[in-house]
Amino acid sequence: MKGFITTVSAAALLLLTTGSASQGRPAADAPCAGQIHANPGFERGTTDWTAGPRIVVFGDTTRPAHTGRAYATFAGLDVTRSDLLRTTVTVPADCDLTVRFWVRTTTTETSRGDYLNVGLAVTGTPPKTRFSLAFDGGAQWRQYTMSSGTATTERTATVSFLASETAGNGVTTFDVDDVTFALG
Repeated sequence: MKGFITTVSAAALLLLTTGSASQGRPAADAPCAGQIHANPGFERGTTDWTAGPRIVVFGDTTRPAHTGRAYATFAGLDVTRSDLLRTTVTVPADCDLTVRFWVRTTTTETSRGDYLNVGLAVTGTPPKTRFSLAFDGGAQWRQYTMSSGTATTERTATVSFLASETAGNGVTTFDVDDVTFALG
């Protein structure tokens, strides 16, 4: 009888130890942290971006970048045309993507005719234009923010900047800088 009690006690102790060991494992590092785009400020030109042929990346002392030395510009030419700048990132499951970016607008326009439409398309949701900016955005850098929301599966997110210009209405230049992609 004494041997039976010792065996039962040992089995109960083993069960308790095994049960508590699985609950005491350290949690894996959370994948929902940090900046996930390698070239948010265009310091390496259009690397990691898809850019239309008239997208120019530069910085100069008379029109400095928001931070760093470079920014992307949709140069106003007073012709009817569109230019596209976009990039795609992967958003891990159970993570939210917050995109922040800065825009500066310079114009000779007197009525709405030139636009910078900013969109966010995420796998599983319809693409949306989040901002439609016009000539009245201002000559100072202004920050804008948009978010993807969370999902239980990994997704891709594409951010796009589409500038549309109409001829004969004045020249508008849209500058974009510091497009950060932060997981949360």
